[in-house]
Amino acid sequence: MIDPLAQIVGLLQPRASFSKFVTARRPWAVSPPREGPFYAALLEGEVELTVVGSPPVTMSAGDFVLIPATYEFTVAGPNTPSDILALVPTEVRPGVFHLGEPGEPDTRMLIGYCTFGANDAALLVSLLPRLVVVRGEQRLTTLVQLLSDEARAARPGRDIVLMRLLEVLLIEAFRTMTGGIATPGLLRGLADERVAAALRCIHGEPAKAWTVGDLAKEAALSRSTFFDRFKREVGVAPMEYLLNWRMALAKDHLRNDKLNVGQIAARVGYSSQSTFSVAFARSVGTPPMTYSRAHASAAQREGQ
Repeated sequence: MIDPLAQIVGLLQPRASFSKFVTARRPWAVSPPREGPFYAALLEGEVELTVVGSPPVTMSAGDFVLIPATYEFTVAGPNTPSDILALVPTEVRPGVFHLGEPGEPDTRMLIGYCTFGANDAALLVSLLPRLVVVRGEQRLTTLVQLLSDEARAARPGRDIVLMRLLEVLLIEAFRTMTGGIATPGLLRGLADERVAAALRCIHGEPAKAWTVGDLAKEAALSRSTFFDRFKREVGVAPMEYLLNWRMALAKDHLRNDKLNVGQIAARVGYSSQSTFSVAFARSVGTPPMTYSRAHASAAQREGQ
């Protein structure tokens, strides 16, 4: 059975950027640089995380946080006065940084950044929660530690191991996140049994000529009830989600497969190359062949 979450995480092409071990002693506050998706495992102590546009979240030892997109946020020790300015971490030894007053730290955490290699990462990330908090899952802390250790090593196959570890970390975080999923998106859709049935159909057979009525039947709902429920849980209408998913797959094929445009059109549900080309240009802003050539040129420049 097709797993939509695993598909999207795979298409994001996560890559490790850097990771570090951070200690802190109260009072302290820091606004980390906005350098891409951020994750952290709190090993000891308590912190308050505030993402712009969201209420503060208190984290304790054993908790994990993931911010899939580049948002401004602040991390601080408990009861930190508001007049404490955001600090710049001091590197005390390679890969280890300290915040706040000198002395025995009361907080220890592993943090890291990653990047998403997909050209359409913004579209895929928009289907995911703005903030993921998982309470007391040792598996996530272990995965962060493995990522940190691998990032510092120079072993053969390092890059592919890091990518696979990141994929596992992201999937584990999304499927075990604490509390209700407030923001519409893929995870909220998958949490709804009826909507999830339709999502698995879309991801399992993207080339099929799905209609709202077909998907409603798979979800065992009336057409109008299904349409409203899908849009409420996922955040977009069923046919819009189907189009976006087909375009994400098409871009992946154009970047990575030795298929012609007609073959790709058939794989993503279009009866003719011309119909697909028009839909692709309208959605992406450029014809398929132009997109493919631009990606090939960029890849060639990176390889030089």
